[in-house]
Amino acid sequence: MALTAYQTQFKRRMKRAIRLRAKADQKARRYTQLLADAIGAAEDAATQMNELNQLYNVDVSTYTLLTQALHANSGQEVLVDHLAQSTPGEELVIFNQIPDGNGGQELPANPLFGELVAGTPILAPAQTAKIIAPEKDAAPVDTQAPESLG
Repeated sequence: MALTAYQTQFKRRMKRAIRLRAKADQKARRYTQLLADAIGAAEDAATQMNELNQLYNVDVSTYTLLTQALHANSGQEVLVDHLAQSTPGEELVIFNQIPDGNGGQELPANPLFGELVAGTPILAPAQTAKIIAPEKDAAPVDTQAPESLG
């Protein structure tokens, strides 16, 4: 049985949304791994800084403010654990036959789905400046800036 325009539109929009979700997931995984690696490198640097502080009897900060916050709040183990609990493509999408809504007609184009909206754009009315002439009996106004404020 052939799909109606409504069902075809849904299928097209859903495939696009799934692609966008997969790209976002891929980026999140890559950046999470990079952040976990950076936190690990900061921990290695902190270990070296601690050793130098003890050997030379100095007190140099072992972390920067950013790496200290990342280490204290999330830590490398937490990020790696989140990555391990979730695998790419874990949420399978099974296309079920959707009901034929809207009488089988497509819904209007929506920019949210990357679709061009056809039609005449609505333009806001142009702002016009109103020029007010001075009153005839008004005192003259000095438009020059004062030379000095003493």
